[in-house]
Amino acid sequence: MENHNHQQLIEKLLNCANTCEICFSHCLSEGGMMANCAKLDRDCADSCRHAIALLQSQSVIGHQYLVLCEEICRKCAEECAQHQHEHCQRCAQACQECAEACHSHHEQITQR
Repeated sequence: MENHNHQQLIEKLLNCANTCEICFSHCLSEGGMMANCAKLDRDCADSCRHAIALLQSQSVIGHQYLVLCEEICRKCAEECAQHQHEHCQRCAQACQECAEACHSHHEQITQR
């Protein structure tokens, strides 16, 4: 794994995690019809925070983990984009930007 400067990627991941947490809180208060959105918000926030930890510790799987993080961000963006709530629209945008950042930094998952 190359030693990249991950500051911009980490900022995107952190922004995504924070935006997902805000969306999660709002979705919980809006009731059952937003349950799937809330679940994906939580999954995405957790995934982004884990990616940050792996990158900061220079884990050997950090860049491979970004493949999964990208996928979760894309799923969350897709779900949030379906809702007209302002918090969902902001979340969809943050998730899409994070997915693109993960895509530009990830390595393929390999089994050894």
